[in-house]
Amino acid sequence: MKIHLVDGTYELFRSFYGPPGKKAPDGMEAGATIYLMRSLLSLITQSKATHIACAFDHEIRSFRNQLYSGYKTGDGIDPDLLAQFELAEAAVSAMGIIVWPMVEFEADDAIATAAVRFANSPQVKQIVICSPDKDLCQLVVQDSIVCWDRRREILYDEIAVKEKYGVAPKSIPDFLGLVGDSADGIPGIKGWGAKSTSKILSQVDHIEDIDAAVLTTAFSQGRAKTLSQNLFANLDDALLFRQLTRLRLDVPIKERVEDLKWRGPSEDLEEFCSNVGIPDFPEKVIAAYKK
Repeated sequence: MKIHLVDGTYELFRSFYGPPGKKAPDGMEAGATIYLMRSLLSLITQSKATHIACAFDHEIRSFRNQLYSGYKTGDGIDPDLLAQFELAEAAVSAMGIIVWPMVEFEADDAIATAAVRFANSPQVKQIVICSPDKDLCQLVVQDSIVCWDRRREILYDEIAVKEKYGVAPKSIPDFLGLVGDSADGIPGIKGWGAKSTSKILSQVDHIEDIDAAVLTTAFSQGRAKTLSQNLFANLDDALLFRQLTRLRLDVPIKERVEDLKWRGPSEDLEEFCSNVGIPDFPEKVIAAYKK
């Protein structure tokens, strides 16, 4: 059995900024939600997904905003997109797919908790995390927990993560802590680019393992001195940034493996689809279930 864990927030953003918008009969923008629904139906029909859950950032704030004031918020998000967050959650639920709307935590934390928990179930052969988010690569374990970039059709197992980032999955938080992640508002440490960081973290696993000897071995004297000064003058920041990128594994998810089995749409789907202007969509979902 495979379990597909979908990053609903990413899918919603992709659906908003990719295809053209679409208005519901009442005039509300619903295009991103509609394309998200079609994307999930494609996951079911084309990828033969049987056990699915979809996590959302119900609010674009989390406990991480309390740790670091520069962490991402909902500021600047297009109002037409922001207004569709709850609509998208309702849409996915109407399709009969488990929804995890996160408030204190983030969608990635829910996915992380589920991936680690369900990977230990004997009936589960593979966890497929449907997202290109680099944060989620820290969860990859050989080919039993993988990340799947559906848009580019790239599957990231442990080997692929190392090829892309130059570090093992367990070092991804350290990598992002040093390099930074603009999408999350994490600036990283000055001078620590992707190449320098991956070169060091391919030799040691974590930030606290980096010392002057490691840097001197890897770089010229001048380069090693600059990296050393920048890191150790800002070590607390580096460790904080790493903490921000480490995913939590204690999200209170109540579902068991069997609860993720897709059992077709809910009775609310027809009304929901009528309200957003896609009255023919329920027939397609029902047909997919009957297959």
